[in-house]
Amino acid sequence: MLKSFTHSFINRIINTFYNCFSLTTVVLIVFVCNTLSVNAGDKKVVYQLNIQEEITPGMARKVSHAINIAEQSGAAILLINMNTYGGLLDAADSIRTKILNCKIPSIVFIDHNAASAGALIAIACNKIYMRNGSSIGAATVVNEKAEALPDKYQSYMRSMMRSTAQARNRNPQIAEAMVDPRIYIEGVNDSGKVLTMTSAEAVKNLYCNGIAESITEVLKKENLANYKIEVYEPTWIENVIGFLINPAVSGILILIMLGGLYFEMQHPGIGLPLIAALIAAVLYFAPLYIEGLAANWEILITVAGLLLILAEIFVIPGFGVTGIGGIILMVTGLAFSMLNNDGLDFTGISFQKIFSSIAVVMGAMVGALILFIVTGKSLTTSPLFSKMVLQTTMDSSQGYVSMEKGQASLVGLTGKSITVLRPSGKVEIDKKIHNASAENGFIEVDEEVIVISQQMSNLVVRKKTGSIT
Repeated sequence: MLKSFTHSFINRIINTFYNCFSLTTVVLIVFVCNTLSVNAGDKKVVYQLNIQEEITPGMARKVSHAINIAEQSGAAILLINMNTYGGLLDAADSIRTKILNCKIPSIVFIDHNAASAGALIAIACNKIYMRNGSSIGAATVVNEKAEALPDKYQSYMRSMMRSTAQARNRNPQIAEAMVDPRIYIEGVNDSGKVLTMTSAEAVKNLYCNGIAESITEVLKKENLANYKIEVYEPTWIENVIGFLINPAVSGILILIMLGGLYFEMQHPGIGLPLIAALIAAVLYFAPLYIEGLAANWEILITVAGLLLILAEIFVIPGFGVTGIGGIILMVTGLAFSMLNNDGLDFTGISFQKIFSSIAVVMGAMVGALILFIVTGKSLTTSPLFSKMVLQTTMDSSQGYVSMEKGQASLVGLTGKSITVLRPSGKVEIDKKIHNASAENGFIEVDEEVIVISQQMSNLVVRKKTGSIT
């Protein structure tokens, strides 16, 4: 019996040890798996943004969107891969401000060039790395001909460069020297020229944290071993918006707006030119409104200007205060829509940018005027235009008469214009006033006209220079 008890006791001890060992093994396995899982999911996210083109409002939009995504996704680092010769000052200032206010550390890797506006953006980052042979600087404000603008523009740029450098604990004088050749810094900028530093010079003057040949090397120098890179890819909508807010494209859209209105007034009822004008207006204002550039009041004064011009053409004889006021309102609304102004506050917007916006609008208007003069008649009589537009008129010679009861055909009769026809207006025939449209171009007041066709209650006239052909 003792032997049986001893044997049973030993078996219990063995089973207990076995169960404990099994439980420990399971716990250990679970612990290792959890540890591996945590480590695998604990990779730091490096959010990469590429700036490899001109600094434009479209690029400013992309940078803003990318930084928002990086912050919301919990990225550890914002890494900007830069190679640019610069661009527009106001767009660069917008990017600079966004980077300075970024909630996560920012690193820029200069892959060859960070010139002009690119230098301002690079200095705004927490750390700067450069590829061997790269350069940074040459931030003087210039015009389209690469000529330096007056000192008031340089003064504003100097202040931005200085304040940005101070915000990142860099020598502000070096930043100013990138704008102004008069800044003398012994051993750094003593040549009397605008400062541009090589990668080695930037390291020496503490404007570069190190030289690297790739993004991988940059992250290695930052002691990042466990990371994953996510690259910002703009959506097709962002690319379209960036394309539409380009000043050159804006000028073309303005040209289409004006051209569509003109041809619709030349041939009322066609519809196609008016539709083109409306589409161009939507494509012009919608991206600017989304960008926060076009305010409600700027769109309203543009519409008000258009209404005044239409009133001058169709209602008020001659061309005076109404027409001039309409043109001023249209130019102001269209130009201000391109600027990042706050009402009438243009702080931070250079005169160059204001002038450029007005020049785009005025250039489009002048281009539209030339287009009207050169192609006004040939376009509406072209085969392509005739396929899209009903050209048939209900001429009295073909048996058509006016819808107004008792009204005889007036084709062939002469009279005079009592308002300006641009192209519509009023004429007097047989001491009666009729609505009329000029066949081509404008007809001034008191010009002798002849009726060449009759469409319903509207007459089509031309200046009397001979018999009807």
